[in-house]
Amino acid sequence: MEDFAEFNLVGHSPAFLEVLELTKRFSGCDATVLLQGETGTGKELVARAIHYLGARRDFPFIPVNCGALPDSLVESELFGHARGAFTDARDAKQGLIAEALGGTLFLDEIEVLTPKAQATLLRFLQDFEYRPVGGAVVRDANVRIIAASNANLEELARENRFRKDLLFRLNVLAVDLPPLRKRGRDVVLLAERFLRRLERQYRKPRKSIHPDAVVRLLDHEWPGNVRELENMIHREFLMTDGPVVHLHCLAPPDERRKDAREAALSRITEFRFQEAKANAIARFERAYIVELLSRTHGNISQAARISGKERSRLGKLVKKYGLERTSFVQGAEAA
Repeated sequence: MEDFAEFNLVGHSPAFLEVLELTKRFSGCDATVLLQGETGTGKELVARAIHYLGARRDFPFIPVNCGALPDSLVESELFGHARGAFTDARDAKQGLIAEALGGTLFLDEIEVLTPKAQATLLRFLQDFEYRPVGGAVVRDANVRIIAASNANLEELARENRFRKDLLFRLNVLAVDLPPLRKRGRDVVLLAERFLRRLERQYRKPRKSIHPDAVVRLLDHEWPGNVRELENMIHREFLMTDGPVVHLHCLAPPDERRKDAREAALSRITEFRFQEAKANAIARFERAYIVELLSRTHGNISQAARISGKERSRLGKLVKKYGLERTSFVQGAEAA
């Protein structure tokens, strides 16, 4: 994990460790990479790690927000243009691909590209050759492409909202970044890391997270993922005068569960009775086991004694819900 700390990629959960393993592996080659995950899960951080751990590290890393590319100027922005190529082209200009020469072009939010822009990118990816708008010479592009999407591109392709042939070109190597709510005690580890960084930034005394706040961290759904957590810790750090951060901005678990139950009851008639019952039991079991392991720091024997279940049966439930005991142990040590 130490190899990735400088890129702010920190975590012990099995799902995140798999991301780190793929990141390290993909940094050793030059193939196109597709990163998918919810907003705030760290796709650009992974892209930067792939670049700076690889052979192109001494060349530029150029991030591009695809949503900011004007449809009428996509080719000019990517490929550049010659002087006089169009009305406002008073001078020649190199494009983003030329700026990334020898390095990596990171195409973020690629799902928002228009059909025209998708066609332009597809032609380029077929042979990595391009010609500046108004230019006469075809150029070779010595760049690596890393693309990222907040949406599921396979679903968009099935709905004919994203070109299948472009998806095939982009999806040579793939990394799916897990949402923060599925990373167990990584949320506590990250919160502590953000506090340490803020202490250095503002030259303030050390602050710690109250045990009740730890429970709130683990219980929150984190729709904005790591970015939401970082912004919240920043705000609470500045608003807290004492040495302990309480995170009152997060609703207590009991209130949040009450709201969740009410929302679930409003939708329950959409399902058959047995299906609704099974879903409710599964949600309860997983939430119960997460909190149990959090309190016992991953000690299965202690958790079994508290819950009144046999150790082997509790172990099967832990495995059933994809939980990893070591993530609770390591998270506790980091906190």
